Amino acid sequence: MMHMTATRARAGFSFLAFALLGSAALAASAQVTLPMWPVPATMQTLVVLLLGALGGPRVGAAAVALYLAEGAMGLPVFAGGAAGPAALMGPTAGFLLGFLPAAWLAGHAQGGLARQALVLLTAHLLLFVPGVLWLAGFVGLERALMAGFVLFIPGTVVKTALALATLRAARSTLGRA
Repeated sequence: MMHMTATRARAGFSFLAFALLGSAALAASAQVTLPMWPVPATMQTLVVLLLGALGGPRVGAAAVALYLAEGAMGLPVFAGGAAGPAALMGPTAGFLLGFLPAAWLAGHAQGGLARQALVLLTAHLLLFVPGVLWLAGFVGLERALMAGFVLFIPGTVVKTALALATLRAARSTLGRA
């Protein structure tokens, strides 16, 4: 009985530690910004994919949820140091909330190269749905599609490829250990 309690405690600590480190990585990636209006380009989507792919769906989504809670409470973790409830009501709120299902889906990047690539690309594209729909309320649908999706296609391809390469390298390294 004592062994099971210790094992659960270690698992809970690992879950919490990964979520905390993941939220910190996400906050740091938000500060790597290419200023664009109304949606800045950041490295956040790469980190969101990696949180899910390396941590699994539950841990990846927990890290994102923790990051969102930190920002909502006023910590300057969003792009450009933005924080507070107002940031979660602004033009980028749909993208921020889209990180949750994206991280969860990326956590299912199992199997061979083609399946992993498809899951990561789908997860990356998934976050644009709430992002563009929310942004459309501020700038209209046509402009939201251009400013919140089309301009991000090259970066999406590159960041998805980087996430895939990182995932495969990490799994290969862990497999040899």
